[in-house]
Amino acid sequence: MHDSHNDTNVGQTLMNRYRLAELIGKGSMGRVYRAEDVLLGGVPVAVKFLAQALMNERMKVRFAQEARAGALLGQKSIHVVRVIDYGVNPEDVPFYVMEYLQGENLSDLLLEEPLPLARFLRLARHMCLGLQVAHEGIMIEGQNCPIIHRDIKPSNVLVVTDPALGELGKVLDFGIAKFLSDRPDDNQTSSFMGTLAYCSPEQIEGRDLDHRSDIYSLGITMYELLTGKMPLQAETHSIGSWFKAHHFQQPIPFHVASPGLNLPKELETLVMDCLAKSPVERPQTMADILKALIPIEERYGTGRITQPGIDLPPLDSDTDEPPQPQVALQSVEEACWQATWPKDKPLAEIVFPQAIHAQRESSASVWVMLPRNEIDRRMLNTRYNQFLFTMSPHPMILWITTIYDPQQGPRWLPCYLDMKQARNQDLCMLLAATGYYPLLFFSLEDSKHCINVMTITIATFQRQLLRDWVQSSKNLPSSSTAAISRNLLKTEFENYKPKILAKLEHVRGGVLID
Repeated sequence: MHDSHNDTNVGQTLMNRYRLAELIGKGSMGRVYRAEDVLLGGVPVAVKFLAQALMNERMKVRFAQEARAGALLGQKSIHVVRVIDYGVNPEDVPFYVMEYLQGENLSDLLLEEPLPLARFLRLARHMCLGLQVAHEGIMIEGQNCPIIHRDIKPSNVLVVTDPALGELGKVLDFGIAKFLSDRPDDNQTSSFMGTLAYCSPEQIEGRDLDHRSDIYSLGITMYELLTGKMPLQAETHSIGSWFKAHHFQQPIPFHVASPGLNLPKELETLVMDCLAKSPVERPQTMADILKALIPIEERYGTGRITQPGIDLPPLDSDTDEPPQPQVALQSVEEACWQATWPKDKPLAEIVFPQAIHAQRESSASVWVMLPRNEIDRRMLNTRYNQFLFTMSPHPMILWITTIYDPQQGPRWLPCYLDMKQARNQDLCMLLAATGYYPLLFFSLEDSKHCINVMTITIATFQRQLLRDWVQSSKNLPSSSTAAISRNLLKTEFENYKPKILAKLEHVRGGVLID
């Protein structure tokens, strides 16, 4: 545990939402704090700040890329630690917010003993699945960008226990990741970045890398997890010594490193193949490694697995429907991520409000369908909300949500609520009671499941206005149709847009609470 007593960050609240509780990690790229999401009743999160020593424009861009990678990869795989927010503190230091996971990294587990075979096979598969989505790439500005982690080692894999799925391995810290769409003049490959004992021969040379460099680092990690020892021994901990070891030393055979260790021959062969000096002699993709690893796990592991995803209970033989959750969803956030697009809504770029119910709580929410590439680009946009009300001729509220990026501009997401409808009165009372609402994103290309969730805060005075408007709407008579009030609010909205944009242009990341 790190000493937080003299840390001036502890106690601060970021974006009116994340209260920093204690420093839990410190490295060359920055500091990590445990924080409480006060908006969601103190739910723990982790907040990572960019180190002061790296506060230049190039590193700020890289840090934002790291946040985006964590957000997008965390959507695609449960085996990558998920990023959920991004912002800049009052001192202009960028930070991002991650899911807070209680567990141990693989380096901690190795202090006790090498991993038993069945546990190793399960966690090795999880590492491969996490790296596979990184190597396959994420969409940035319409372009698919494969990512090389460049620092795979036991301390960068977290082992957590999930109530439904059991033990999970999650890859973390894409802080020095290489985006293969990076410009060739950005100097990322002109100097060594990584951890000497785990880096590939081509990485220690500072050469251009591809995903096969991660495969070499994975090989060293797997060897260490199985034996508790390193496959290569450098004379000193220097670049020169490790250069020689990675280029010219042959890996120590398993039976020499750990006499009496009885491993499947095919597993030893797979690990040694990953440690080949030349990239062309290694397995070429994570899919190749999984193809070899999964049959070994099916034979020597402790339970049935699915290929290539997570452990699942068997399907009922009489139905093709997936198994239903065994317990009710506890939180609104869980319900959001499990949400499916309503059958009565068209597959089109539309926005609509809806109540979300979970076992412990309920919330109003906004659902939006957009092209996948736009959703990916807007993962870390600034969010803004505002409510406008007209009493006459028909009581109606315009619920404005805006997500904004300086390069892409605003995406307006308006919802019009007829306040004579009990359903909309209930939605407004939920907004007033909770003080926040989730924004659920569905893609046009794969419309079935929610692919991203943003949470948006409502200012205190707006919450009181919503209560007042609900009460007024119940008492007010309607003198004309709802369509006329809707058109009045549409006109007001157009007049209001320049004011909103003027505010958004002065905000950098996070939520603007007006």
